[in-house]
Amino acid sequence: MKRVLTPIGILVGCIFFAAILLRTPTVVEEASPEIIPVSVRVAQVRAESVQLNVESQGKVQASRVASISAPVEGPVEWISPAMEAGGFVAEGETLLRLESSNYETAKARSLAAMQQAQAEATFASNELNRLDELIEKRLASDAQLQDAKRTAAVNAAKLADAQASFRQAELDLERANIRAPFDAIIQSRDVELGQYVNRAQTVAVLLGADEVEVRVPLAIRQLGFLDVPLGMRGELAGELAPDVTLKGFYGGDEYTWSGKLVRTEAVIDANSNTVQTIIRVQQPDAGTSSKKNAEIPLPIGLFVQANIEGRLVDDLIALPRSVIRNNNQVLVVDAENKMYYRDVEIYRLEEERVLISGGILPGEFICISPIQAVVNGMSVRSVIEVI
Repeated sequence: MKRVLTPIGILVGCIFFAAILLRTPTVVEEASPEIIPVSVRVAQVRAESVQLNVESQGKVQASRVASISAPVEGPVEWISPAMEAGGFVAEGETLLRLESSNYETAKARSLAAMQQAQAEATFASNELNRLDELIEKRLASDAQLQDAKRTAAVNAAKLADAQASFRQAELDLERANIRAPFDAIIQSRDVELGQYVNRAQTVAVLLGADEVEVRVPLAIRQLGFLDVPLGMRGELAGELAPDVTLKGFYGGDEYTWSGKLVRTEAVIDANSNTVQTIIRVQQPDAGTSSKKNAEIPLPIGLFVQANIEGRLVDDLIALPRSVIRNNNQVLVVDAENKMYYRDVEIYRLEEERVLISGGILPGEFICISPIQAVVNGMSVRSVIEVI
């Protein structure tokens, strides 16, 4: 009997307790969930004048390349020790000398012919003057006077021809010494001692040593960031040529050189839509350069990075590039710490920053935190930073 009543009693008690709970339910008051604002870093924007720079890269090339040819012919009698690849020669320095005995003989013969022609011309001129006096005294005929004039004119022409031949002989003798037309670096030498050189035969190739050029491509849009007149023909004047800083690694160290953008090429590359620009660099004196604290001559063929000074633009807002969202939007935080998307006008995108010309006002706060989930009007807690 006890085994039957015990389960029944437990069941009745549970039913009674459940009935009490159902008749007296607990009322829970409704409450809105507490929203914890997200902490974000903000920066107050300001308008300023921004110096634009344009970057590109290219290889150094010689500004002047001269293929030196022999103006006369003959065997090579002497070659300068500097006439080796990489050697330096100053303007007017003798590169090589051809055997000149033939030209010395030709000069001596031309001198003798000129002296003879001078004597004949002087005699003919004196004879003409004498006949002029006789004509006045009616002691000579007109035929004699005309013959004297003809003889004087012929001898004067012979003298002019002899003088020209003498000058040519002097010039040929001088040209037997082949000289450097400018300060140069020897790229190659094409003759050897004792070799017979014909007229107009190439003897050496020289590269200008005073200055070099760097040919760098610029996109069409980049030209608008430079303070140069578009469409100008020829080289830019000194005050119009933008300053350029070149950097390159040579011998394991980084060096810096200064130059000028002197011109742009007339043709636009159809494949890359770029314009080639020419940067000119005056070479420093290698003899006074120190490896650590001064320039060295810019080596031809070196690959360099070019930073070209551009325009100074007023009323631009410079911000970190990471603030741009959805291509042309930023997150603005208002005075009530509410965050909203805002469309902006992008003037220029750079590697580290963005330049904004419109869409936000100086004094507003921009979110610079890399926040992902953003809802327009969401509350945030601002942490102001200076950029």
